[in-house]
Amino acid sequence: MSSVTNSTGSFFNRSLAQMADLRSGIERTRSQIATGRKIERGSQDPAAAAQLRSVAQREALASVEGDNAARLGQDLGAAATEVEAVTALLQRARELALQAANAPTGADGRQAIAAELEQLSQELFSRANGTSLTGEPLFAGQSSGVAFTRDAAGVVTYAGTPESGAVPVAPGTAIERGLPGNEVFQFDLNGTPSSAFAVLGGLTAALQGGAPDPVAAANAALEGIDAALDTTNRATTILGTRMAWVDQVQDQQGDRKIALAERRSRVGDTDIGDAIARLQQTMTALEASQAAFARVSALTLFDALR
Repeated sequence: MSSVTNSTGSFFNRSLAQMADLRSGIERTRSQIATGRKIERGSQDPAAAAQLRSVAQREALASVEGDNAARLGQDLGAAATEVEAVTALLQRARELALQAANAPTGADGRQAIAAELEQLSQELFSRANGTSLTGEPLFAGQSSGVAFTRDAAGVVTYAGTPESGAVPVAPGTAIERGLPGNEVFQFDLNGTPSSAFAVLGGLTAALQGGAPDPVAAANAALEGIDAALDTTNRATTILGTRMAWVDQVQDQQGDRKIALAERRSRVGDTDIGDAIARLQQTMTALEASQAAFARVSALTLFDALR
C-alpha cells in the first residue's frame, strides 16, 4: 500500500485550516447580524474600538451637558419670572408714590398707601428669596443659603456671593447660572449704595409719620423707585439673553447627539445588508471547499489503497 505523500498531507492541513477560518467567519457574521454590533472585542479592530471609546466618552459628556442646559434653562426661567413680578411690584409702588406725592391726598390716604407699600415690601423680600424647582436660591449667587436676610430693625442685607458661577453646557461653552441678588435689587443712587428694600421701606416709614414732609419724601422716593426699575429691567434683559443662548445651545446639542450617534453606528454597527451578502458568499465558499476536499480526499484514499 502506497503512503500519502507529504504534499498531500500539506493539502489536507491547508484545506482544514481554510474551512475552519470560513466557519469562524460565518459564526462571526451571524453574531454581527444577531447583535447588530460589528465589533465584539477590541482586538478584532483596535482602531475602530478606540473610535467607539472616544464616541462613548463624548456621548457621556454630552449627556451631562444636556442635563446642565436643561436645568440652567429652568433656573433662568424661574429667575426671570421672579424679576418680572418684582418689576410689576415696583411699578405699583411708583403709582402709590405718585399718589402720596399729590398734595390733596390726606393723612388717612397716605396711611392706606403705607399699608399697601408694606405688603409690597413683604412680597419683594419673598421674591428676592425665591428658589428654583430643586429648592436652591435663585439670587444667592454661589451660596446655598438665602439670598437676603432681615434683622429685627427691618434692615435687609444681601447674604449671597457677588457671582453666580457658570455652568458648562457645550465644549468650551459655559453660561452663568443666573444673576446674584446684589445685581437685581441693589444699585447706586446719586453715588450712594441703595436697594429696592431701602427705598420702599423708607417711603413706608415716611408716610406713616416718620417724615415732617411726606409729600417731599414721596417725590424723593420716585427717583429711587426708578433706579430700582432700571436695575430690574436690565436684569430681565440679561436673563432673557441667557435663556435664548441656552435654547441655541440645546439645539446644537441635539445636532451633536445625532452626529455622534451616526458616527457610532458607522463605526460599530453592523450593515445588515452587507453582512448577509458576506454570509452567503462565505457559506458558498465553505460548501465549495468542502466539496473539493471530499473529492480530493476520495481520490487520495483510492490511490493509497490501490
